Parts: sequence; structure tokens; C-alpha cells
Amino acid sequence: MKSNSDREITRSVAIIGTRGYPSYYGGFETAVRKLAPFLVERGWHTVVYGRPGAARMDDPARDKRVEAVETRGLETKSLSTLTFGLTSVLHACIRKPDAAIVMNVANGFWLPLLRLRGIPTVVNVDGIEWERAKWGRLAKMMFKLGARLTAFFGQTLIADSMEIARRWKVDFARESVFIPYGGDVPEDLPLVQGLEHRGYVLIVARFVPENSVEEFFEAVPTIAKNYPVVIVGSSGYGGPLDEKADALSRQLENVHWLGHVSDDAKLLSLWQHCGVYFHGHSVGGTNPALVQAMACGAPTVARDTVYNREVLGERGSFTTIEPRDIVIAVRKLMDDSRLQQEASANGLTRATTTYSWEKVCEAYEREADRATTSRRAAIAPVAR
Repeated sequence: MKSNSDREITRSVAIIGTRGYPSYYGGFETAVRKLAPFLVERGWHTVVYGRPGAARMDDPARDKRVEAVETRGLETKSLSTLTFGLTSVLHACIRKPDAAIVMNVANGFWLPLLRLRGIPTVVNVDGIEWERAKWGRLAKMMFKLGARLTAFFGQTLIADSMEIARRWKVDFARESVFIPYGGDVPEDLPLVQGLEHRGYVLIVARFVPENSVEEFFEAVPTIAKNYPVVIVGSSGYGGPLDEKADALSRQLENVHWLGHVSDDAKLLSLWQHCGVYFHGHSVGGTNPALVQAMACGAPTVARDTVYNREVLGERGSFTTIEPRDIVIAVRKLMDDSRLQQEASANGLTRATTTYSWEKVCEAYEREADRATTSRRAAIAPVAR
């Protein structure tokens, strides 16, 4: 009997639209770190397309059975996804895998090329990108057009939340399969030096307007009078919010800006031991950071949105983005250990029952398998 490592490779899949494998940039990259080895273990030859220098090839956790392919593109805020997506798709068209898992509707422009080559696609549509405040008018138009092309040319669409699935049904008359992000329940991790268990307030976010970072920063001076505040994240390109985080950490002894944290153990520890995790994301669907924070047992205060309510459930703690309301919600949890314990248990229960990586990866494989099966059925010769 063959071991998993010797399992016969019978199918091939290309994963397109992320920064590569293994990468720690965002939610797509987290999903690929889980999904790619899972697919290899299930007998798929798995190729992950990425950008030069974006993957950590020396990562001891890297599964060497996953083939990483770097292509070229323009590394700019507005053109990187489009250009790297194009070169990845062209490379995949030459290889012609049995299926392609495509991330981000910006790659909808290139789905016709995959269809012409007879490569079935499973497309994660991500959030409602054309409503994100960080994009200018032209970028929003491009994302909306990419979404329309995705709706027309994508074979199977993946929505990471039920609300995103509803929006695609209403806006584009397309059904989608609900597959959220997952979270790992970590072992007990040591505290980051200088912090106390349940004694600090944490934010983990990319510095963009729709993540409520600016509003949280307005609340920080008041919060920091009583509790340490740990800020994890950056814009990736510099700018006013990075400057604000730097100024807060310099001016207030109780504020610590760590920038982008790529050390998984450190980030998980920060979530596991925090007194409050503030989650201000507003436009996406199921946010990977929120799910992982829940899996770590982080008592969470979230911006009150349909997406965050879907993930945390009605027992979650929610707030508006008025700085005064953020302060009130954070203090309420920080001042009550019983409420902290209840919030921690609620998040952990939902993470383990609804949002697990094993279930997520199984669902992706199931859709990739259905896509390849439908293609084989379509090209099979008719019996005479």
C-alpha cells in the first residue's frame, strides 16, 4: 500500500492570483499555504504561481512537493494583480493543467484565455472590491468589469461568505459555492515579551480606509491611558496611516507599533493572549484575520457589519466606528474578565465548528474535482 508521500499523481491544478507559495502577505496567501499541500496529499500535481521574491522559499514549513512558479509583472499598487495575473495565466495555458483555482476578480480579464485552452476554472471572487475606499475611480471600474467577466467566463464561483454569495446572485445573476476561510487552533504559546495575558488591546490590519484603522487610531490615545495598545500592520507602501502609527508609538509609552509580522507564532501569540482584538474590516466577506483570531480565543470587538455578524454570530461584540464608541466597547471587555472569557469561548466554538481549514480544503478539492470531471465528460467520445 502506498504512503501519502508516494501517492500516484493523477490530476494537475494551477493556483493563480496570489503572491506565491509560501507567502504571508494576506488572506489568499494564507489559504494557499493550507490548500496547496492538501491537494498534493490528495494526488494533485499542484503549481502555485507567484511573484519574484514574494515567497519564502527557505521556510521550514514549505512543502517541497508543491511546485512554485514565478512570473513577471509590474509591481505597482494598481497594475500588479492584472499584470502578474496575465503572465501566470499565459504560463498555465502552455502547461494546460486539469483545473485552475483563480483568486480575485481582477483576473476575470484573463479567464477567456483559460476557457479557450479548455482549462476549467474555480474562481474565488473575494470581496466587493469596487466598493473599497482604497481604490480610485479607474481601479473600481476595472474591478467591476473584472467581476462581470468573471460572472460570464468563470466556471465555478467561490464566495467566502453567504453575504458575498447573495450579492453575486443579485448583481450578476450567478450562483456561487460558499467556502469560507479557516483558522488553526494553536497550542499554548508564550507571551510576547513585555505583555500580560488579557492585559493589552490589539489591532491587526492592513492600513487601508475600509479597515477602520484611522478611526481606531483616533481612539488609541484614550485607550492607552489605561491599557497597552499593540498595532500590527502597515500599508505596504508607506503613507499617512503608517506615519500616524509611528507617531503614536513614539509619543505614547503604552503604544507599540510592530509593523507587518510574518512570524506566525508571534502573531498567534498576540491574538491568543490579548484582552481585546479590534477588528474594523468592513467591505470583505469572511475575513481570514478574524477567523484566525477567533481560533486563538481572542476576545473580539468588531465593526458592526453584515460580514462580521455572519462570522461572529449574534453573541459577538460590535461597535460603530466612532472613536468614542470604539473606546467604550474596548473598555467594556477589558474591564470585565467574565465578558472576556465568554467572548473568547464564543469565537473559539464558531472557529472550530464552522471555520476549519480541513473543511475549507476539502471543499476546494471537491469543486476542483467536479470541474475536471465535467471537462472530461464534455470531451469524452460519444459511444456508437
